[in-house]
Amino acid sequence: MKHGVKKPKLQRDASHRKSLLANQACSLIDHGRITTTLAKAKALRPYVEKMITLGKNGSLHARRQALASLPKPESVKKLFDTIAPAAAERCGGYTRIVKLGQRKTDSAPMALIEIIDLPKAKEEPSAPAAVSAETTAVEPPAAEDTPSQEA
Repeated sequence: MKHGVKKPKLQRDASHRKSLLANQACSLIDHGRITTTLAKAKALRPYVEKMITLGKNGSLHARRQALASLPKPESVKKLFDTIAPAAAERCGGYTRIVKLGQRKTDSAPMALIEIIDLPKAKEEPSAPAAVSAETTAVEPPAAEDTPSQEA
C-alpha cells in the first residue's frame, strides 16, 4: 500500500535518490537552469526551495545544514552570497518549471527548471576589444630616417 507517500521515489532507492537530488540541486545553483525529465524537476523543486530558504536565513547553522545536504561547497557559497540575497523579497516560489515536450529517444516528458530571481552576470569587455584598445593607444611607427648626406 502507498499510504503516507510524501515524495516521488523516482524508481530509486533512498541513497541514490538523495545523491541524485543533491547533485541536480548543485547543478541548478551553479548554472541557474537545467534540463531534466519532468518527474525529476518536480522532485527537485521542493529540495532547492528549502535550500534557498536556508540561504535567506543566512545563519551559520543554516550554512552548515546546506553543506550537509549539498556535495559542493562552492555551490553553497554561491547560494548564500548571490542567490539568497536576490530572492530576499520573495516569500517562496523561487523556481520555475517549463515543460519542453518529449525526448526523442524514449518519449520521456522533459522540462526546464530555473531559478527565477537569478542576478544577471556583469558583462566584462571581451579580450579582442581590450587588445584593440591597447593597440590604438600605441604611437604609430616613426617615419624612416633618410640617409644623411655626409661628404
